[in-house]
Amino acid sequence: MTGQTPAHPAYGLLRPVTEFASVLLRDNPGVMELDGTNTWLLRAPDSPTAVVVDPGPPRSKKHVRALAEAAGEVELTLITHRHFDHTGAIKRMRKETGAVHRAHSATYSHGAPRITDREVIEAAGLKITALHTPGHTADSMSFLVEWEGQRAILTGDIILGRGTTVLDPTDGGLGDYFHSLNRLIVEASDATLLPGHGPDHAELGPVARFYKAHREERLDQIRQALDELKVTPQQAKPMKVVRKVYSDVDPALWPAAKMSVKTQLEYLRTL
Repeated sequence: MTGQTPAHPAYGLLRPVTEFASVLLRDNPGVMELDGTNTWLLRAPDSPTAVVVDPGPPRSKKHVRALAEAAGEVELTLITHRHFDHTGAIKRMRKETGAVHRAHSATYSHGAPRITDREVIEAAGLKITALHTPGHTADSMSFLVEWEGQRAILTGDIILGRGTTVLDPTDGGLGDYFHSLNRLIVEASDATLLPGHGPDHAELGPVARFYKAHREERLDQIRQALDELKVTPQQAKPMKVVRKVYSDVDPALWPAAKMSVKTQLEYLRTL
């Protein structure tokens, strides 16, 4: 890309990242959303149709309209996972484009079957391989996109562009998360990282390895905290662990940390 290409965050601009992937950043910054939700527009350079990934949160009329205008004909909309900041604009997207939506969950699949692991989708001149990568949520999917020898991987919230991922204790899990990180490292280390939040990266591999090392370090810190508190993983109160392990973190982030600590304690209970 040229030096004139805008950098992240670039609200209101369709920002090219690769020859076949551009991003429109929704202006919904927050503790969990970082700068906002990345909606990805995928298409081969000569394709008359496009694929949209994660249309964004509720109340995204302007965002979706800009996507529809940039895309022309939307052949397919893919969903990485169930969280509302990725799925809230589904109805608006269907109204604007008429495109079918596909997700791992049947709840967010409309007009076509739910996505299965390792399913290969041919759309917008691209080869898109769906990879089930649970951990952040049970339904989390990553999408490996290939065109003319180039590869990119859309990771939703499994790997972000900065910071670390919160594991949702509702249905996320650390064992699944480790497995998903290992899978992405094996299958897509050399692929351009296109995350659900935060900036893109030239290669997934270094970021995924950092995520794995960080999560292992946090797990060791939680073990140490349990020793200091003289409790087992079964007895531990998540917020007491948060106060010890995340003492150097802004307390405003502790509720998010508590979610991950719950999943880490559950993981330790199974060992």
